[in-house]
Amino acid sequence: MPMPYADRDMDAPGLFDSTPPEPQASGILGTGSASGDEPLAVRMRPRVLDELVGQDHLLGPGSPLRQVVEGRQPMSVILWGPPGTGKTTIAHLVAQGERRFRAMSALNSGVKDVRAAIDEARRVRRTGGPQTILFIDEVHRFTKTQQDSLLGAVEDRTITLLAATTENPYFSVVAPLVSRCVLLSLRELDSTDIGELVDRAVEDERGLNRTVTLDKEARDHLVRTAAGDARKALTALEAAALTVAGEGGTEITVAVVEAAIDTAAVRYDRDGDGHYDVASAFIKSLRGSDVDAAMHYLARMIVAGEDPRFIARRLVVFASEDVGMADPTALLTATAAATAVERIGLPEARINLAQAVAHLATAPKSNAVITAIDEAMRDVRQGKIGPVPVDLRDAHYGGASNLGHGKGYVYPHADPRGVVPQRYAPDVVAGRDYYRPTRHGREAEIGERLEKLRRIVRRPADG
Repeated sequence: MPMPYADRDMDAPGLFDSTPPEPQASGILGTGSASGDEPLAVRMRPRVLDELVGQDHLLGPGSPLRQVVEGRQPMSVILWGPPGTGKTTIAHLVAQGERRFRAMSALNSGVKDVRAAIDEARRVRRTGGPQTILFIDEVHRFTKTQQDSLLGAVEDRTITLLAATTENPYFSVVAPLVSRCVLLSLRELDSTDIGELVDRAVEDERGLNRTVTLDKEARDHLVRTAAGDARKALTALEAAALTVAGEGGTEITVAVVEAAIDTAAVRYDRDGDGHYDVASAFIKSLRGSDVDAAMHYLARMIVAGEDPRFIARRLVVFASEDVGMADPTALLTATAAATAVERIGLPEARINLAQAVAHLATAPKSNAVITAIDEAMRDVRQGKIGPVPVDLRDAHYGGASNLGHGKGYVYPHADPRGVVPQRYAPDVVAGRDYYRPTRHGREAEIGERLEKLRRIVRRPADG
């Protein structure tokens, strides 16, 4: 008899089983009651779709997810979301139905396995058997050839594909397969979602069944260190419960949690002073070119469960506000790190954030860019706007020439220097130096060039 679905090692060889199962009403794939020795995260898996936490946007009546789980429509689906958001749980719920269910992991399956699964599904269907649901975990790890091998069977519904991935399918799954599937995006669980799951595990008879209590500080620490991963939170809770039981106690404190998961509780309130104090120290360390202090505060935010997108946004702003043209590549590094956070997520994206921190902290600093735009905006708000010079006005519409628009404009590319004497700014701000390069980094070179440019461009105004 095949192993219960809940006990299957998704990474283990032999996950693909070519022996057709009986209809799953008897719980062949782990749909029966838990025996009590499974991990807490397995015991607490939702038994029905409505117990799924944090994915309310997918649970509406008649939604594609409900249709897949309830077996009303044979549509193929790609589940995309961070670890611990419920992708395997959804597969577990689908396996409870009356359809034939097969599972494999892209980590250890190849084209041969895929084709064998498809051939078997076709044979079963032709003999009047149930439809086959083929679940592929980590589908992004399949090569293009392996993914292409699924296309025909998905197209003619020989199989109904249920694929799971932590990577953006538009980058990691071939376009023809994406177009044949409904893409369902699972959201990262927030602190409220994780807290609900932890509380449920403490209370539920399938979980700890009120044999322990969890104090608020310990609960907050579990939620923070989980970083949106439900499996991680429940694994840590189980470890803490075993620790306190071994000591003969019943209360899980923050000290117990720290001992159980070997992670110190970082005093950091994402909605309170700790958040702003650490973020402030982080930016000031970057500005002060102390890469080691900046790296410490980065680590502190990550370990405390800070939203990595918040960190990435601060780095992008800092790259222009405090580095600017002293090192124009700093903005490229910061925006690349922000993109990596969106596409990859933690824990891997911590490396991209650290690279950006190292670059920004050690880069030459200049606030000339933010000073320039703030001074220009201040003048505009004070009414210093003036009319656009006539020779710069749009001359591409009928009648514009009669108004003198464009007359006298000199095309800079016609001059060997690429720059010509010409009035660009309105009279009211003519000669105003908004951008004043420092002598730091690339701005030293830019400053020298800027002096020459201004002498040429402003010659008419200077007489």
